[in-house]
Amino acid sequence: QVQLVESGGGLVQAGGSLRLTCLVSGSTDIPDEMGWYYQGTGSHRDMVATTSGDSTRYADSVKGRFTITRDKKKSMVYLEMKSLKPGDTGTYWCRRSLIRSGSRYEYWGQGTQVTVSS
Repeated sequence: QVQLVESGGGLVQAGGSLRLTCLVSGSTDIPDEMGWYYQGTGSHRDMVATTSGDSTRYADSVKGRFTITRDKKKSMVYLEMKSLKPGDTGTYWCRRSLIRSGSRYEYWGQGTQVTVSS
């Protein structure tokens, strides 16, 4: 059973930094994509950063400020957030997407709140 548990959110001043952590339980031997998603004042979740194999993708708004990394041995995925802006305020979710037996599965954590004060 795949479970994702995020931590590391909190309150930070603009210009500050935070590191979000996602603990992944369940088998990690299956090829997958791990990602961080964000929901601010809108009703939908936007991709912030993803990593799959040696590839990473970032939303234009966070390029150069956020870095996604993965430590498979520790079953951890990190989102290093620097130069935070008030517009980064919102809930951040960890997501795992994989294909097993021809079907795509998607798993989400419970979310962690990030608040950036001006």
